Amino acid sequence: MRIALVFALSLGIAAPAAAQDAPERNFTVDDLFGLTVAADPQISPDGRQIAYVRRTNDIMTDAAVSSIWLVDASSGAQTPLVTGEGSHTSPRWSPDGTRLAYVSTESGGGPELHVRWMASGESANITALPEAPGAISWSPDGTRIAYSARVPGEGLKLGKTPTKPEGAEWKAPLQIIDKVTYRFDGGGYARPGTSQLFVVDATGGAPRQLTFGEYDNGGSVEWSPDGRTLLFSANRREDWELEPYGVEIYALDVASGGIRALTSRTGPDFGAQYSPDGRRIAYLGFDDLRNAFDQTNLYVMDADGSNSRRVAASLDRGIDGIEWTDAGLFASFEEDGEHRVARIGLNGNVDRLPARIGSTYYALPYTGGEWSVSDHGTVAFTTASATRPTDIGVTTSRGTRQLTQLNELKFSGKALGETRELSVTAPDGTTIPAWIMLPPGYVEGTRVPMVLEMHGGPYAAYGPEFSVDYQLYGAAGYAVVFSNPGGSTGYGEAFADRIEDNYPISNFDELMAVVDAAIAEGYVDPDDLYVTGGSGGGVLTAWLVGKTDRFKAAATHKPVINWTSQALMADGTPFFGRYWLGALPWEDQAQYWERSPLSLVGNVKTPTLVLVGSEDYRTPRSEAEQYYGALKLAGVDTALVITPGSSHNNLSQSPSQQAARTTAVIDWFDKYRKGEDTE
Repeated sequence: MRIALVFALSLGIAAPAAAQDAPERNFTVDDLFGLTVAADPQISPDGRQIAYVRRTNDIMTDAAVSSIWLVDASSGAQTPLVTGEGSHTSPRWSPDGTRLAYVSTESGGGPELHVRWMASGESANITALPEAPGAISWSPDGTRIAYSARVPGEGLKLGKTPTKPEGAEWKAPLQIIDKVTYRFDGGGYARPGTSQLFVVDATGGAPRQLTFGEYDNGGSVEWSPDGRTLLFSANRREDWELEPYGVEIYALDVASGGIRALTSRTGPDFGAQYSPDGRRIAYLGFDDLRNAFDQTNLYVMDADGSNSRRVAASLDRGIDGIEWTDAGLFASFEEDGEHRVARIGLNGNVDRLPARIGSTYYALPYTGGEWSVSDHGTVAFTTASATRPTDIGVTTSRGTRQLTQLNELKFSGKALGETRELSVTAPDGTTIPAWIMLPPGYVEGTRVPMVLEMHGGPYAAYGPEFSVDYQLYGAAGYAVVFSNPGGSTGYGEAFADRIEDNYPISNFDELMAVVDAAIAEGYVDPDDLYVTGGSGGGVLTAWLVGKTDRFKAAATHKPVINWTSQALMADGTPFFGRYWLGALPWEDQAQYWERSPLSLVGNVKTPTLVLVGSEDYRTPRSEAEQYYGALKLAGVDTALVITPGSSHNNLSQSPSQQAARTTAVIDWFDKYRKGEDTE
């Protein structure tokens, strides 16, 4: 018989008064409010100060509130820079470190570009925009700021409407769509228009539009050291709608507006960075081989686009970010369940820095993180921890230090789950990285219920990072097992390619080996197993329950169930079919069906909860609803949970929605938990 307090915690309702005489030691749904994440650390050019974004979950608005703070890189002393009404994000230092550009909605209208003079503390509104500007970049002399912004367009016009009488109230007009990709997860249905580049004086005034046409222009924006040229990335092919990887790097002459391509290969090139002397350009890209996944490599070319060559080819890791300062060329990448930054020599030398970079995605333990580097090589970064959300850290020649402790007071009185590594070998002898988070107060030698939780992507990775979902599972008495099966990134191209042309089929044996390892090491009750995951992990959840009855209950979040409908309905129409399945649905329907969890519904006996966001366009809610309908027809115990207003990203949900979603899964598992009284 479970005590009432445990039910109260999982449901998010108040416990009896007698149980409230002492502080609650376990992590609860209430702890999502006040939780603070440090993000986007931007170090000043001289390396002395770091401006960063604080995101704090506010209980009164049920939302994350963003503000900008300043931390001294030596002492750790903190100062609020931009707080109060509105959202304040994207701090970017001027080259001389005397000013800070940022985006704010403090006026109550749309997001506006502001500049703060650090000496006086005064801020000025530089330009007002209907949507947030992107790719903010200061000119080398600090007189101008380049940015990208959407320019409205007309769109296709069809049909005629009668003359509307004065005072009449009519329904909304027709919505006419003629684009291949017409909606975006997290952005909704696309409005007519394109993203273009602008430049504005750093003291304000009318901006000047630099690019035009039907193409989206943007990506990262980089000034040449002499201030004459801007680098940007864009897909400017005639067939850009159907060729998502047709992205090249372009150089724009600021004076004339002339544009020339610097790259031209079959495959995307992006993220360009000038060397400090302006003679070379570093950038990221890969050859488009029509694979589901290709690692992103680092290249260097001359400033005119000639003599391109790959750098650090022996580093078998996907590069996801670069910065080039007087201290050298720095790059970040996933590696063995961590996110790392290294100094890369043009001779191919890779000097890994000691900092472990942490992801700001606190819902689940994904690897990742944010960082910046000063002119002299001091690196500011978001820290990684299995028991805390991200803070701000710094790496200098004297070592690595954590500068902030934003959640220490809140978390110091909490009993949190402990994460340990598991030793897992797949049937073919390959090592599968895996971990187990034990529930708080775990007694050595005891066996506890286990939740197998699987990451999405599938080309992504987990690591020993903080997770709100896992801590709630742990507080309810469950151990959580998580892993990086084949397809996960950070272990080299060959490991990611284990699922090429067979996902999700080949992951089954690897994941069951992970479960068996947790049992073999004595942590887990083999008769009390549960399974869940989101996106790619939702696919795997539905696949596993179609292949085995070992799990007592399952919860599949935002899954792909039918690859035919996914390929035609998701916000990557030109991508999923041709790259992940290798053909369009009418060209190889047999493969689409073979790899669809819908094909296994007849085998499912496991009670399975289905969850999805109402505005998920990456794995559309129609996928989840198909599965729910199929399970009902198959006589499988199921329920459908829809989160209003939520896109594919769990953090698009409000804190209360995040809490309700996770505890709904816990309640579903509790319903089938071994030895539990469900009355």
